[in-house]
Amino acid sequence: MTRPTPIRVVLADDERMVRTALRAILSAEPDLEVVGEAATGAEAVSVVRDLRPDVVLMDVRMPEVDGIRATERILATLDEPPRIVVVTTFENDSYVYDALRAGAAGFLLKRADADALVQAVRLVARSDSLLFPAAVRTLATEHARARPAPPAWVAKLTGREREVLQQMAQGLTNAEIARRMEVGPATVKSHVAAVLAKTGTRDRTQAVIAAYEAGFLNGG
Repeated sequence: MTRPTPIRVVLADDERMVRTALRAILSAEPDLEVVGEAATGAEAVSVVRDLRPDVVLMDVRMPEVDGIRATERILATLDEPPRIVVVTTFENDSYVYDALRAGAAGFLLKRADADALVQAVRLVARSDSLLFPAAVRTLATEHARARPAPPAWVAKLTGREREVLQQMAQGLTNAEIARRMEVGPATVKSHVAAVLAKTGTRDRTQAVIAAYEAGFLNGG
């Protein structure tokens, strides 16, 4: 039986001990492979460009170039960028919210246990649901910039697209949304694609953040 291609991961953190611990945890899993490391944001950009991993675990605060700027550079320069998970000490840090707005797919606390780390990497690699939806809601509520009026895309959403976006914000997968809506997964995938196009966002995380900022998920 042919083994599936492993998820390729790059670790970016200025502390060697942190990278060593992350490597040990991820390398113990048969479906995960750590292919590179970086100690600064600038180095992370270079390593990712060279190795083209599937997922990057990116420390928020690093010398030279921080994780936010590194995330922006990676997403702006690669046609098929990896999924980036920012790793942080404090979940309500404004740096984390800025990283999510910059294009990170989610965040992970440094105190997370090994199982949470492994599952987070697998989840963002699949791109099928939101990582820690309750925490994203809290961040968006605390740090979202006020808008004078809802953006135009809100009025362009169809009823089904609104329903899908609301369930995306709950962290449901396409399959779970399909069961709730009693439609096929392909239909949900089409609705998700339409939501991303209308909100002008890269993935589910950015779409949900945009929805919070627009007041769409806050009764606005």
